[in-house]
Amino acid sequence: MTLITAVLGDITQQHVDALVNAASREMRGGSGVDGAIHRVGGASILTQCISRFPHGLATGDAGWTTAGDLPAKWVIHTVGPNRHAGETDRSLLASCYRRSLEVADELGAATVAFAIIGAGAYGWDLDTAVTTAVQTLAASPTQVREVTLVTPHDDALRTIEAQLLRA
Repeated sequence: MTLITAVLGDITQQHVDALVNAASREMRGGSGVDGAIHRVGGASILTQCISRFPHGLATGDAGWTTAGDLPAKWVIHTVGPNRHAGETDRSLLASCYRRSLEVADELGAATVAFAIIGAGAYGWDLDTAVTTAVQTLAASPTQVREVTLVTPHDDALRTIEAQLLRA
């Protein structure tokens, strides 16, 4: 069984096997979590994104690169659905978590840190984003021993902790 916990903090500072990046479809860096991971991790992450994913990734899919200068081994990049662009299918949001765990299993990652995918610039309301994250992570078969949900916001931490109590 996978232990799921929540922490208030910076995802780029998590000492885990893999960090999950809420990436853009193009896989070329961006703002928010994506921009922070690329800034802190360094140019090697972008170089690998370009070579490994020349056409980017589909919404709901995931792929990996090494972690560059981050305190992790790998970055798992996943593309969340953008509600502002009309991508309102919650199953695509759930797919981000399932596919990320599948990639983590392929890599042999035992510890994985996730941001709450879709709850920022992509417009998903926090309750839906957190509920989808916790329910999907709890129900998905995986060899990952520990998942940490990381947020820099107190209100999001309280929402995650409340959902974890219900799970």
